[in-house]
Amino acid sequence: MVDLTPAQQRILNFIQAEIQAGRATPSHQEIANHFGFRSKRAAACHLEALRKKGALESQPGKARSLRVISPLAKLRSRIADIPLFGSVPAGFAREREPEAAGCVSVDVASLGFKPTRNTFALRVTGDSMIGRHVLDGDIVVLEHGPEPRPGDIVAALIDGESTLKTFLRKNGKPYLKAENPQFPDLLPAEELMIQGVFKALIRKAKE
Repeated sequence: MVDLTPAQQRILNFIQAEIQAGRATPSHQEIANHFGFRSKRAAACHLEALRKKGALESQPGKARSLRVISPLAKLRSRIADIPLFGSVPAGFAREREPEAAGCVSVDVASLGFKPTRNTFALRVTGDSMIGRHVLDGDIVVLEHGPEPRPGDIVAALIDGESTLKTFLRKNGKPYLKAENPQFPDLLPAEELMIQGVFKALIRKAKE
């Protein structure tokens, strides 16, 4: 993006601040009033210059459709919105119903794989997986459908209760292993259903 003049940068900052505050994109007249321009034509000229420099874009014929363009936008790969279905216990298994809690937006290149419609995320509660560096509060990204291999981290329903553990086999029979000696391994009495295989981890820095 071409360098902006001080006036253009102030206008861009004003538009960005209004959008981030949850307000509508300012009109030409509102920009003129804010900066003391004599007419909204002066604001329109600044906005046109910002568009030509790649700092702004808008939809033709649509009012208040200005959008600030990041100078790094061309370097960013596709953003994927991954559904976040509540939490999964990394502790003792619990009876839980899926809880729609929003979505996680991630740069596909940073994620390390291409998400599909079967990709979903869960927030971890508990510390039974600390041996695999999965901590309480982390978000795990999983893929529903693939057959797990021994050693894979999985979200699973074991006898109707959900948990996050390492999938293993012993004498040909599957079981779930905790990665913390304070928690027992889990052997299914009746049913073990794999809900998703671990693909990526998202961690928020603690304050």
